[in-house]
Amino acid sequence: MTEHAAKPSSSTPSSSPTSQGAGPSDAVVEGVFDLAREGRTGPLGEMLDAGVPLDVLNGRGDSLLIVASYAQHPDTVRELLERGAATAIVNAMGQTAVSCAVFRGNEEILRTLLDANADPDLGAHPAVLIADQFSLPRMREVIESYGAVGD
Repeated sequence: MTEHAAKPSSSTPSSSPTSQGAGPSDAVVEGVFDLAREGRTGPLGEMLDAGVPLDVLNGRGDSLLIVASYAQHPDTVRELLERGAATAIVNAMGQTAVSCAVFRGNEEILRTLLDANADPDLGAHPAVLIADQFSLPRMREVIESYGAVGD
């Protein structure tokens, strides 16, 4: 895994809401991703309340939930989930919020995502494979405790 979720891309794919004119500007999107990355849950919520789409994607296909999970901000992850953030978004690198939580070894965020019915088998990097690849047996145990066994 790379730190792709750590910073938004400066380019936005043509299919993103920001390039179609209907969504927030690229600068607003970048700012919202900064808030998620920094765990600034209150200001992030204000931006969402002001109309920034909950499942907006950056140029790498990361969602706010993926970025908050990778950056290890459990309060932000919980807030996004409470607002209905999609747990099934797979970014351009084949990663999900669950795979980011496993890679970072964050059991609290992993459990929060699994409690929200996030699928640990989604993406090019299923969570169990990440746990095994990076020798994270506790992460594998948590995933298995939710009934996901992976192969």
